Amino acid sequence: MEYTQLGRTGLKVSRLVLGTMNFGPQTDEADSHAIMDAALDSGVNFFDTANVYGWGDNKGRTEEIVGSFLAKGGGRREKVVLATKVYGNMSGDGVAPWPNHDRLSAVNIRRAVDASLKRLRTDHIDLYQFHHVDRRTPWDEIWQAIDVLVQQGKILYAGSSNHAGWHIAQANETAARRGSLGLVSEQCLYNLAERRAEMEVVPAAEAYGLGVIAWSPLHGGLLGGAIRKEREGGGSRTGQGRSGDALKNTAVREQVQRYEDLLERHGIDPGEAALAWLLTRPGVTGPIVGPRTAEQLASAVRAVELKLSDEVLAGLDEIFPGPGPSPEAFAW
Repeated sequence: MEYTQLGRTGLKVSRLVLGTMNFGPQTDEADSHAIMDAALDSGVNFFDTANVYGWGDNKGRTEEIVGSFLAKGGGRREKVVLATKVYGNMSGDGVAPWPNHDRLSAVNIRRAVDASLKRLRTDHIDLYQFHHVDRRTPWDEIWQAIDVLVQQGKILYAGSSNHAGWHIAQANETAARRGSLGLVSEQCLYNLAERRAEMEVVPAAEAYGLGVIAWSPLHGGLLGGAIRKEREGGGSRTGQGRSGDALKNTAVREQVQRYEDLLERHGIDPGEAALAWLLTRPGVTGPIVGPRTAEQLASAVRAVELKLSDEVLAGLDEIFPGPGPSPEAFAW
């Protein structure tokens, strides 16, 4: 496994991030534990979750599964860089949240941290991430709450998720005025098929020293050999979900076919190529992989060792061109 610093911090993390969103809804506790052990055995030390994972009436279940894994001991907690998120309400489906039980008020941040710590069965969270921007809460208030939690030892670093470039700038300029460390990472939608983050978010993250953590690196399975799996009649997501719906669009299908044909000529697995491409992108700490099985984890780990040739990289850029830099992409 390869490691890198998380943004401008001294924290060393693996180039792959283990996403746990499937733990509970799709993968039971025993299999989830096995995947986490396999991740540590492979050198993956960066685990990502969120307080709302488990979804519906089971929100918090994923954190509980991660917590029961860490509580097994054997140095598991000491080996893991643990990241979770705050923003959404924890009410069940159809239940309106009680006032101040969601978003990023100081009240909710304090409450949510304590609840996550209890579910995770740990005394601290390494990276506490804002799952979405809160347009109603000023950054001064957010940083006041975070500074207190850092002083209490409950969290070590703060990061953002799904924030625009100007949100990152606003957050870290406010933090600088307060003498706070500010955001150290941004978790955003970023993959070959969805490169809009390159226009503003990634440059802002680089400018302010944030590590970029890419979620949905296979774009809902579209970049994982979706057409080949459709043809072979395999793959749990073939013909359904985001990838199946997207392939109904003729232009998208032709684009993905060109992608798969390119990689087939070079003998490269599509899913591994999509992950390896992200690892070549400036500012990217690593993609989040959400394996449902140990085999899927092994494939993701292989991607770290995969070095794409200049010819392949050029071919990928031709098939999936980026938006170009800001403001040149939309100005003269």
